[in-house]
Amino acid sequence: MLPIMENLVSRRAVLGGVLAGAAAAVFGGGTAGAARGRRVLVATNEPWGTYHVKPLLAEAARRGWRLTQLVPDYSRITPDDPVPVATPEDAPRADLLVVTGAGDWPADCVARFRRLPVAASSLAYQQPVEAPRARELRPLRLLTSSSPAEGRAFGAHLGTRRRIRAVGSPQTDDLPRRVPEPGLVLVLTSVTHPDGTGGAAPGTELLLAATEKLAAAGKRILVGLHPRENRELWDRYEISTVGSVAAAARAEAAIGIPGTVFPLVAAVGTPLVGCVDPALTVPDYLLAVCSSTVLDAGRAVAAVDGARLPDAATLTDAVGPVGGSARRLLTEWARVANRH
Repeated sequence: MLPIMENLVSRRAVLGGVLAGAAAAVFGGGTAGAARGRRVLVATNEPWGTYHVKPLLAEAARRGWRLTQLVPDYSRITPDDPVPVATPEDAPRADLLVVTGAGDWPADCVARFRRLPVAASSLAYQQPVEAPRARELRPLRLLTSSSPAEGRAFGAHLGTRRRIRAVGSPQTDDLPRRVPEPGLVLVLTSVTHPDGTGGAAPGTELLLAATEKLAAAGKRILVGLHPRENRELWDRYEISTVGSVAAAARAEAAIGIPGTVFPLVAAVGTPLVGCVDPALTVPDYLLAVCSSTVLDAGRAVAAVDGARLPDAATLTDAVGPVGGSARRLLTEWARVANRH
């Protein structure tokens, strides 16, 4: 059994070496079989949430591909958003439709683009319960997830027992070198209020109270803000100007509402504490990467001080292959896309 990863060197050796090597054996070591010029439409459970597609843009550009995220309208898209978007009415010709879940918007898009092959790729966690419209996505040419653990939840969400290929998360393709700053704690928010783009997770009041306890104990606070979170709730603290995965490299520990970013922060080598409201429901693997969970803000300081990484088996199950993940994902998409 692999040893517990207590430092960056051993963590990279296991995640970046063993898993990348295994992935190369399964998926192939190069891109010779990946056709150039593919045109892919993407429909997500968060219709205007382009932040899930953004990490794929560099690999798409390298291949000469065009990725376009389908949106209901342009009302929530900012002029500086780098992700190309289109409504179904304006969508360019395509070779493949990728859905990231079985919510209403992906199901609507599958019905609209019936002539396109459909792949399902998990780019964020889904609840491990079959979605009401999951069967409307069939037939699916391909299923992928970031990790084995995410794949199990994704399969339940889609109502299938088919094989789901774990390709890794594109957000771990360039992990930062961890240099923790003494006393710095990264606070990982969720979304306090649902909107037209997506839902919310309970626990903001608990996390705010825990953050106050940490600050009062002399901890320096750095907030990793969810793209849809209300910034005003957290503006009394330093808000990171980079993504939470990059910000995690500075922190001695992280605390937050468990979400998609939790395994990625653990992959950086930063231990996590989960703030778990009684009403919060998330897949078990997001809790498994936590050193501990707290339901009482008064326990936050001790939990952060004692935070440790999970064992290697838990970490690799939740994170998946590290390095080359965007390449592997697009290679899989190329395999099932129409040729032109």
